[in-house]
Amino acid sequence: MRHLVVMLKEPKAGRVKTRLGKDIGMVTAAWWYRHQTSALLRRLQDPRWQLWLSVSPDRAAWESRTWPRHLPKRPQGSGDIGERMLGALNGPMHGPVCVIGSDIPEASAPAINRAFQALGNHDAVFGPATDGGFWLVGLKRTAAIPSGMFKGVRWSSEHALADSIATLSGSRVALVDELDDVDTAADLARISK
Repeated sequence: MRHLVVMLKEPKAGRVKTRLGKDIGMVTAAWWYRHQTSALLRRLQDPRWQLWLSVSPDRAAWESRTWPRHLPKRPQGSGDIGERMLGALNGPMHGPVCVIGSDIPEASAPAINRAFQALGNHDAVFGPATDGGFWLVGLKRTAAIPSGMFKGVRWSSEHALADSIATLSGSRVALVDELDDVDTAADLARISK
């Protein structure tokens, strides 16, 4: 069974998409995020994989009514983004796992399927972003997750993808579709064209 984990934040003004909020206002940014996330979850429900939600803050996994009730939810836990992604990759499910962010307007079922297909003959897969980061990471999970995965990664920099791949030394790594997340008003304008 394939598993797709979407990392989400509770859509509260001032707590989500704060860089975007500095450009367009915190309430507008939270509104955009809530609607983006809802549309993303509708697009990514697919019989080829089980969709999971990894939720922050942790209590929102049980208390929030923002997301579809039929989808399994897990708290993200603490730590930096790498530690939280490792938690999602190392979840209780069996089989290949891909993890994505929730602010990827161009993410689609065909793009996710290409990532899972790449895991057929690779140990790991990344969906690069044009800013040097990545929007997707996946593992085949036929062996233990490398203990140093994501150690020393320079997050929120043009080095995030290269640093992450370097932590998987000896692994066969595939790259799939290049997509971008939305962090600023310029990003939002670019994807709206």
